[in-house]
Amino acid sequence: MSLAVVEGVVLFLVVCGSIYAWGHVLFVDWLDVARMLGQAGAISLCCIVAFYYNDLYDLRVVRSFSLFASRLLQSFGVALILLAGFFLLFPDANIAEGPFVSSLLVSAGLLVPLRAIGYTIMRRRAFADRVLVLGTGPLARRVIHEIESRPNFRYAITGVVEEGNGVDATGLPYPVLGPLERLDKILDEVKPDRLIVALTERRGRMPMGQLLECGAKGILVEDGLRTYESFTGKLPIEALTPSFLIFSGAFRKSRLQVGWRRVSSMLAALIGLLLSAPLMAAIAIAIKLDSRGPVFYQDERAGLKGRAFRLIKFRTMHPAPPGQPLAVSVWDRDDATRVTRVGRSIRRLRLDELPQFWNILKGDMSVVGPRPESLDLADCFVGFYRRVLDHKPGIFGPNQVVFRDEALLYPDTLDPEQFYCEVLFPLKASIDLAYFQNRTIPSDIGWIIYGVLAVVGLVPARKSQAMLAGIRNGSNSPPPRRGSVPESGSKIQQ
Repeated sequence: MSLAVVEGVVLFLVVCGSIYAWGHVLFVDWLDVARMLGQAGAISLCCIVAFYYNDLYDLRVVRSFSLFASRLLQSFGVALILLAGFFLLFPDANIAEGPFVSSLLVSAGLLVPLRAIGYTIMRRRAFADRVLVLGTGPLARRVIHEIESRPNFRYAITGVVEEGNGVDATGLPYPVLGPLERLDKILDEVKPDRLIVALTERRGRMPMGQLLECGAKGILVEDGLRTYESFTGKLPIEALTPSFLIFSGAFRKSRLQVGWRRVSSMLAALIGLLLSAPLMAAIAIAIKLDSRGPVFYQDERAGLKGRAFRLIKFRTMHPAPPGQPLAVSVWDRDDATRVTRVGRSIRRLRLDELPQFWNILKGDMSVVGPRPESLDLADCFVGFYRRVLDHKPGIFGPNQVVFRDEALLYPDTLDPEQFYCEVLFPLKASIDLAYFQNRTIPSDIGWIIYGVLAVVGLVPARKSQAMLAGIRNGSNSPPPRRGSVPESGSKIQQ
């Protein structure tokens, strides 16, 4: 947020200076000053919004200066599109070509060295917090890996404390400074700024006295689960405990929040249906002219609390030939050879999902929510994964953006259903649990805007590509197989 504010102020001042330097504004009264400030504010705001939705402020994505520079040009392109729309709505606020072009050039010339200096400072160990990791198990190793992959977060690991209880402490990239029983002496020797608690087993092992002492001395004590969540936007399902979810506030929903989301979803769906009615009518006619069969396709999906509902979409495939048995697997049913010409086009722009506004009006879905899963994947919702069903599925959401090109993630060497259930589904569940327990109305609006921009191609699918690279390189090791999570669960209601 601070980075966005600094760059926003720089952009605002640059635009004001450019307008003044070109002499196109005669400051006769305060209205002229207000007009210049409005023009500068509009340009800087559009640039900041474009930067935000191209992840220039997400340092988990833009980890280096080279990645920032490669995205900056495209971000300015998105900003120009936003400005074009703004000036169409408010033609009186239009700015002359000279100061407009010069302000963009000067802004780029200032932002590049500012970011270069920022990345240099963030990578200096002199500015980094000294971190001591408590634990040597899977959670501790994941936290260490995320810290290593984010040098701009200014965390410098000084060592690891062995937790004992038979937990393997070999193969760590940092020195094991001693057992948990020697924590007092280790703290005196290392003098960390932060202490990350990532113990595999906490019952009877948490050094409460030493942790309280750390807090009194000004040492920040962090929960390893929260640290991992803040770094990745995911929750490590295999390390979760019931107490974490209970005290996280994930189940705390006031009547006002539930009522507001329901009313706002219905209004958005009604407006969406009215605005898209001509387009939906054209798509329906094109489907009927292109191939035989019904206009709509209905499929049973898992809704709130696992209750089944019929998801409505535009039909994008030729009906199965008469007498041919229906494929059992979801992936077998989605046969690419049966996709129609119209279906291929509307799938690419996600227009086949427009009828889902009707699902929202019926109360089966929300505008923002987890991706609605097929009932064929009921076995995936066990253990902590069932908590995903505490939220209504939605048209927009983190997974709908991150995994919008999901077909590119499937390796040729693995069974698609096995890969989905053992790798992709746990990743999606961890993202959903991390987001929807902390969701806010502004963040929901952000994902709606992000989703629309992603569909029209203004936000490339880099996040899913990054996740794919992580899966292939082993950095996102697959969570436990179904049935091995630490809570018994039954199939969703059918």
